[in-house]
Amino acid sequence: MRSREELAAFVRALHQDFLRSGGEWENQTLATFLEALAAWVDDSPGFYRNFGKELPASGDWTFLARALQAATVYE
Repeated sequence: MRSREELAAFVRALHQDFLRSGGEWENQTLATFLEALAAWVDDSPGFYRNFGKELPASGDWTFLARALQAATVYE
């Protein structure tokens, strides 16, 4: 993600994926999705470590996109 516009397009695509196949998502309600999002953000240093990367110190658009995507399956 390099821009606010790319992030907005990503979120729209995520929404379309939910409309098409949300029944396959681990977190199918807003409440569980938001809880998973918060949990993934808390645990994100481990995600980055597992991929040999450093967590961006101040966050970035890609971090937010990864967090939103992860919340579709994160428990």
